[in-house]
Amino acid sequence: MQVRNVVFMVVLAITAFGRAGAAHSQDVIHNHLNEIAVKAKATDDAAQKRAILSEGIDRLAGAVHTAKGSPVLSPEDAADLERIEATLRDKSDELAGRNGFDRVPDDQLNAFSNYVVQDMQQARSTVTIGVVTLLLIIIIIILIA
Repeated sequence: MQVRNVVFMVVLAITAFGRAGAAHSQDVIHNHLNEIAVKAKATDDAAQKRAILSEGIDRLAGAVHTAKGSPVLSPEDAADLERIEATLRDKSDELAGRNGFDRVPDDQLNAFSNYVVQDMQQARSTVTIGVVTLLLIIIIIILIA
């Protein structure tokens, strides 16, 4: 019950602040990926670094996938989320060496984490996600963490 109250308060706050909430929400995906990159760089063990990156990217892709199924999305938001999810899945495949991608070498994992953050930040300028959609992603990330 308490999680519902927190979620309700977040929805209410973002709705109340309108554009300010939208501007802040544009950085949610980038900030989440940046936190993953920082966490991965903090370890010297390549296997652990790879696991942190893989889990973080997959969790975010899962949150986007779940948000994509929401009936409150506009067709534009659904299409944008589809592109974001596809990009995240490609990054996951590249990290693991699946689906035609060469596996990222252990000694390049830090550079790969930077690349993922920068690539998603650049993609953000061409993808505009509504406040409601980003709110859904935030909630899903919080709930599955």
